[in-house]
Amino acid sequence: MGLTVAGMMTSVFIFSGIGRVWMQHRQKQRRLRRTPIFTKRSRNIIKVFRKFGMGGIAFLTPILLSPIGGTVIATLLGVPRQRILLHMLWSAVLWGGTLTFVSVRFGHWLGH
Repeated sequence: MGLTVAGMMTSVFIFSGIGRVWMQHRQKQRRLRRTPIFTKRSRNIIKVFRKFGMGGIAFLTPILLSPIGGTVIATLLGVPRQRILLHMLWSAVLWGGTLTFVSVRFGHWLGH
């Protein structure tokens, strides 16, 4: 569980630092290609953010968005870095504990 949390928090720490640079790069690419800013996926992400806030993004990050994706999305939505780190930490502990428990409790069914 500790390695799972450490792995997620390492990527969150790194990508929350470079997220702003990534955002500027993506905006420049989007302007050059003239692609729409809002896609169906981006609208769904904003809907989740408006309804559940940073907690909703953090909760969904490990299972749907990946730690990198969730961190970049939170950065793009203007969430402060300390708040991203805090929410991603509780999410990593929650999901790391859940997945560790499930693998220890039911791993024998897989023949390990």
